[in-house]
Amino acid sequence: MTSITIALSKGRIFDDTAPLLKAAGVFALDDPETSRKLILATNRDNVRLIIVRASDVPTYVQYGAADMGIAGKDVLLEHGGSGLYQPLDLHIACCRMMVAVRDDFDYESAVRRGARLRVATKYLRTAREHFAEKGMHVDLIKLYGSMELAPLVGLAEAIVDLVSSGNTLKANHLKAVEEIKPISARLIINQAALKLKRATIQPMLDAFSAAIQQGEETMV
Repeated sequence: MTSITIALSKGRIFDDTAPLLKAAGVFALDDPETSRKLILATNRDNVRLIIVRASDVPTYVQYGAADMGIAGKDVLLEHGGSGLYQPLDLHIACCRMMVAVRDDFDYESAVRRGARLRVATKYLRTAREHFAEKGMHVDLIKLYGSMELAPLVGLAEAIVDLVSSGNTLKANHLKAVEEIKPISARLIINQAALKLKRATIQPMLDAFSAAIQQGEETMV
């Protein structure tokens, strides 16, 4: 029987993916939050999970180290999606990619004046394309975390980051001023694996799709 490897990251995406895997008849034999293992066996001998950083999931799938994976649209936008088939929006880990500034910063006025802004983000590619489409000149500053701090200490006038509830922005006296893209997790598949291992992958793809549809119908 053909074996497949699925790349996942710890945390919210793994937790939200578990019901979809269960719908496909797959569950991990170890909890990634408590186990130190990076390769997790499942109840099916021909399916294994590998635990990687969220930003590395597309790379593992692109180069065939994993046949399938689940990654946020934010990660895929930065990666570029080369060599990946993206058949399903899983409608999990939903949030928005936003531009945010300090409460007292007049972003609209700065845009009208054509001001050159410093923008802090870890999403350089997405931010660059967004501001280029607006015809804005910006200086991008790469940060890996604590993005909200940048406008507060004068490192940047704006940030580009993921926003869910918006509570973190409010707590740090920031406001979202522009939505770039809605973000959710996507199923990604190595294009070669889809051809060579379709008999194993397609039933899982169908199960995921059915589980998503059932979830949407339940919400209606």
